[in-house]
Amino acid sequence: MAYKIIEDCINCDACLPECPNGAIYKGGDEWRFSDGTDLKGMIEVQSVSVDADAPQSAKADDYYYIVSEKCTECVGFFDEPRCVSVCPVDCCISDPDFVETPEVLLAKQQTMHLNA
Repeated sequence: MAYKIIEDCINCDACLPECPNGAIYKGGDEWRFSDGTDLKGMIEVQSVSVDADAPQSAKADDYYYIVSEKCTECVGFFDEPRCVSVCPVDCCISDPDFVETPEVLLAKQQTMHLNA
């Protein structure tokens, strides 16, 4: 299950440098699949072809957000999600709308990080 940041976020920036997938963004900022990953060119995401370098619309405007499509719960890097462990206000929570098995999370991590 991916994580999400709820509106209790105080925009402290603690989580941003901790994400090994580059899946956390400041509110209002565009994001790219290529940010913090080895993804380049056209990629398949949920049966749709997407340019990894194409800017995507922000998922939140007022506080940090996590791109579910890039979140692996830190599988393949750490034993627990880093955003959760560093958040001072406990606003990084499981996203019940984006559930994935540990095997799927690891496969996603390995796809995004070819040299990991």
